[in-house]
Amino acid sequence: MKRLGDWLDVRIGHRALLHTLFDEPVPGGARFTYVLGSALVFVLGLQVVTGMLMAAFYAPSATDAWASVAFLQQQVTLGWFIRGLHSAGASAMVILTALHLLQVTIWGAYRKPREVNWWVGLALMLTLFAFALTGYLLPWDQKGYWATQVATSLVGAMPIVGPWLKRFVQGGSEYGNLTLTHFYALHTLALPALMVALTVVHVALMRRHGVTPGWKRKREPQVSAPFSPDQLLRDLIAMALVLAVMVLVVVHGHGAGLEAPADPSSAYDARPEWYFLPLYQLLKYFPGPLEVVAAIGVPLVAGGVLFFLPLVDRGSDRAPGARKALIFAVVAILGGAVTLGVLASRADKHNAAYQKSRVQAEAESRRALALATKGVPPAGGVAVYENDPVERARTVYAERCGGCHTYQGAGERKAPDLDGWSSRGWIRAFLKDPENDRFYGKTRVRGMKPVKPTGADFDALVEWVYSLGGSRGVNAKLAARGREVFESESCDECHDTDGIKGEGDGTPNLGGRASPEWLKAFLTDPGGDRFFGRKNDMPKVAAKLSDDELEAVIDWLGRERAR
Repeated sequence: MKRLGDWLDVRIGHRALLHTLFDEPVPGGARFTYVLGSALVFVLGLQVVTGMLMAAFYAPSATDAWASVAFLQQQVTLGWFIRGLHSAGASAMVILTALHLLQVTIWGAYRKPREVNWWVGLALMLTLFAFALTGYLLPWDQKGYWATQVATSLVGAMPIVGPWLKRFVQGGSEYGNLTLTHFYALHTLALPALMVALTVVHVALMRRHGVTPGWKRKREPQVSAPFSPDQLLRDLIAMALVLAVMVLVVVHGHGAGLEAPADPSSAYDARPEWYFLPLYQLLKYFPGPLEVVAAIGVPLVAGGVLFFLPLVDRGSDRAPGARKALIFAVVAILGGAVTLGVLASRADKHNAAYQKSRVQAEAESRRALALATKGVPPAGGVAVYENDPVERARTVYAERCGGCHTYQGAGERKAPDLDGWSSRGWIRAFLKDPENDRFYGKTRVRGMKPVKPTGADFDALVEWVYSLGGSRGVNAKLAARGREVFESESCDECHDTDGIKGEGDGTPNLGGRASPEWLKAFLTDPGGDRFFGRKNDMPKVAAKLSDDELEAVIDWLGRERAR
């Protein structure tokens, strides 16, 4: 191994590199107070690895983005974990950055000769938030789509450069495919290159000037120890703890959430991720034109305070007590952000309308993800709902049936309403008033009088008619009594019940009524003798539908009965 090491060292000089990395003198010796920077670099590396793994499955287009993320989330082995770790990594970097900023401020590590490194650190922090903002849109789900719309709208409201910058970022005047590809390019190409370059400069400057020792050591002899093994061990322990917390968060939440596909035509009550909530809350206090002042002016002021901090602090003493005002300014900025975030969370928690919208959004998310397991159509995104028989049936209804039938208030009432079609409630209302406009009142199927039975006999008759479709949950004893009522009231003089043929005079055969087989036969030939015969007004709908569409309509009407 020594000969191999010698051979490699002659060619690549790795021993000098390892010496530079691990033999750096650490003022005051190894300490856990020095681990935050290393933890940040570790999480950044983790973000790179998980990001590359996700990129292997991601399709950056408005039609395929959501489908590819849903596929990664649900069908790729440990895909949910990889995506969850990437999401948790973003939160971890924000928290660690805030702690690192606070520590550097308290220790006075921004002072001469470390001013440039402080500014590079601020640039890294801005790059981190740019990462978070651009990554938010990439799943192309409801949450990311609408929250990013708000962000770009605020950018567009900036004086002079705002409109141009907004067009540049979103790839034109409208949100669409170019918006997504621009954000993807920023997130995976431009920002990583900038982050790596700034990190290299940041670490190089830190190595040039060394770790800032505690302020108490100013008059003590400077004792130092090599970075390895003591400080290296502490850094590794910190990295392991950060990773353990991230894994616990990911496993507990089963990865990162994915909302329903982005739908520009929908109404969605969007909220940003937790680290952008302070800005969201701030906007509430500055309505109308003042919103831009809050969104851009307040962050600029806070950024200006941080930028000029090393230029203002020219004292000779690094002890916190000698820099109370400056430390207070930084603490106020961080504390203000935390306070605004907490206020935003509490306001949403007590906002009944928002909580209701969250319940609906989560239900829609579960529905969309369940449908995605059947495959997402080439149109992508909201086309996933085409996998839902009910949704397909509603599309058929809108195209083929809405001209005569009403459903949930839409359509023309020229034929029976389809709301709850042939459910117990529908049958009860029909038997009491069969010529009501809700049923056959505007068709040629006329002449039936309200049934005479009342009370328990009427309930039994309703149950028997409902049972003809092979419905689940039928009260067999009550249905049997209903059959007796049907015969005793001479209803069988007009209606056959063998399911074969009728009289062709508008008194349909009730055998198997509302069952899938009955529905298919009826939609194929409603004017047959088994159904409405010569009194029929309904076209042969099945002839205009594909097999899938016909099955969807049959399934939908069956669901309406159950509902």
